[in-house]
Amino acid sequence: MEKPPVAREWVCQNTNSALSPGYTCSGLSAGMIWSECKEIWEEGPREYVVHLWNLLDFGMLSIFVASFTARFMAFLKATEAQQYVDLYVQDDDLNNVTLPPEVAYFTYARNKWLPSDPQIISEGLYAIAVVLSFSRIAYILPANESFGPLQISLGRTVKDIFKFMVIFIMVFLAFMIGMFNLYSYYLGAKYNPAFTTVEESFKTLFWSIFGLSEVISVVLKYDHKFIENIGYVLYGVYNVTMVVVLLNMLIAMINNSYQEIEEDADVEWKFARAKLWLSYFDEGRTLPAPFNLVPSPKSFYYLILRIKMCLIKLCKSKAKNCENDLEMGMLNSKQRVCCIFAFLPSLKSSGPVPAETIWRGLCGSQVDQG
Repeated sequence: MEKPPVAREWVCQNTNSALSPGYTCSGLSAGMIWSECKEIWEEGPREYVVHLWNLLDFGMLSIFVASFTARFMAFLKATEAQQYVDLYVQDDDLNNVTLPPEVAYFTYARNKWLPSDPQIISEGLYAIAVVLSFSRIAYILPANESFGPLQISLGRTVKDIFKFMVIFIMVFLAFMIGMFNLYSYYLGAKYNPAFTTVEESFKTLFWSIFGLSEVISVVLKYDHKFIENIGYVLYGVYNVTMVVVLLNMLIAMINNSYQEIEEDADVEWKFARAKLWLSYFDEGRTLPAPFNLVPSPKSFYYLILRIKMCLIKLCKSKAKNCENDLEMGMLNSKQRVCCIFAFLPSLKSSGPVPAETIWRGLCGSQVDQG
């Protein structure tokens, strides 16, 4: 008798994961991880972290791996629950059966899943990784005459934004903590939950920068006009400081950086383009990801060379040890003869074989026999 599926949504999604668009990227991610590992091995960790694009790739691939791992863990747990049902449940209807909590959890709909469910975490991390993967396209923009200067300008403005963020965070934290301390005692006594918790205070102040918060956020249901007036004043000062002063200052900084680059746009673009071209002159992978996972003829060629070098080093070290042992007279007759014949090829490559070396080895063997 065929057993009922314990978790139709879980099992179906994970069983067909190889056909889903998300997990067809697993091969591409594996190829890029292999490429990054080779780059770290060839350049070294210090040289690798100097380039910001490498840090972006490392972060993107790390998030992809975390997403795949979380989804794989969810699949394993769902499979274990299904195996339990196959072994111990005889009824066709799971609603008539009392299941253990860890098994019954996989029969729940999505709205009853835990916030820390690995499936939910996997989906969130995958969304972040997809956004970062599209930003990687900006790496090749300097090759174009139209988009190159814009991409360089964007990179300079990002630096200005980071400088601006220091002042922004200081002002934002000051008003967020102040408004939270003011309204934390009025949880349930406001028309909306704004400023009643640290999370709500952060959301309200952040979205007010874009004009998405309402003035009713500071209004109380109680007749506490003093607290309400202080809320009006602090909220008004925050909007003036952030929207009128700091945001306009940021726009001015960005405009100034763009004007500086625009004056030397041609030189800046040609320099960035030449730097991009030079990055492809170095010897690197033959095939792009995920095809670089398949060994290429060049890989076999380098493997043969490395094996040959290892054998040559081994033979040279063995011949050197034999020479030292011959001079010290520490070998018996058979070992002396074998070492002489092993040592002859290395001597021939460096010049004529000294007769004294051969005679000393043979005489040593006769002395040992005597």
